Amino acid sequence: MDGYDKGSGGGSADPDEPAGFSDADEPGRCSGADEPDVFSGPDEPDGSSAPVADPPRPLVAPEPRVGIAGLPLGHQIAAAVALALIAVAACVHVGMLFLHVAPSNTVTKQHGDVVDDWIYPEFEQNWKLFAPNPLQQNVAVQARAELRTAGGGVRTTHWYDLSARDGAAIDGSLFPSHTQQNELRRAWDFYVGSHDAQNRPVGLRGQLSERYVRRVALMRLDRERPGGAGDHIARVQVRSRTTNVRPPKWSEEKVSTKPTYRTLPWWSVTSGDMPLGDGAGVGTGRDAERDARGSER
Repeated sequence: MDGYDKGSGGGSADPDEPAGFSDADEPGRCSGADEPDVFSGPDEPDGSSAPVADPPRPLVAPEPRVGIAGLPLGHQIAAAVALALIAVAACVHVGMLFLHVAPSNTVTKQHGDVVDDWIYPEFEQNWKLFAPNPLQQNVAVQARAELRTAGGGVRTTHWYDLSARDGAAIDGSLFPSHTQQNELRRAWDFYVGSHDAQNRPVGLRGQLSERYVRRVALMRLDRERPGGAGDHIARVQVRSRTTNVRPPKWSEEKVSTKPTYRTLPWWSVTSGDMPLGDGAGVGTGRDAERDARGSER
């Protein structure tokens, strides 16, 4: 009997095979206990393992562009053109305002109409550069009405301060309307500039200003509803109340603070003066015209 049986774990039966060498030790074969070291690199000549290279770092994306720089080229060009137009318009507007408030000069004499067309009515300025005597008065426009009552009588209302109502509507408003700011004031300036001291009209503009002021006063009074049911306005009267502004305490100027009045004659209301609509509260058609003729008598 051989010292080693074939198939035993003690060794091989082949006498030419070196003792203690098994199939597990053959090149290319490995046993379950002897796993290859997958974490070690190739052996160096001196027997040491080569170091493993670090993994590549992830690429950092560039920060996105913001504003106009982040837009496509076509949009950048459009935005640049729009900004240039806005800048030009702002410069032109500032220049027009300067010419409007500046004293009379060569430019305003030659191109005054262009400046006025740009300024009026939205950008009107009530001051002047180097003004020798700026406005120092408060002018209030007031109106009252003569009513024809339902019973055939006549009643006169008290004076309504139309300027004070416009001021109350503007006070505290972030976006006051152009009508509240300028309609009544411009109408009164139009009348004063086209009438003499005796309230006589000067030319066609004087007659036009009378109709304009009368219609503005009529519409304002109609909003107040001065009459009762069946009453209507037959005539209106307008006046101005002018008060000097008090000088500052350090000034030696002495002015009177007593108000002065400019009262206009009574104006009869006709169908052409009626506001658009059904004319409720102010009388319509033949009744208003007949009452107006009767008031004139």
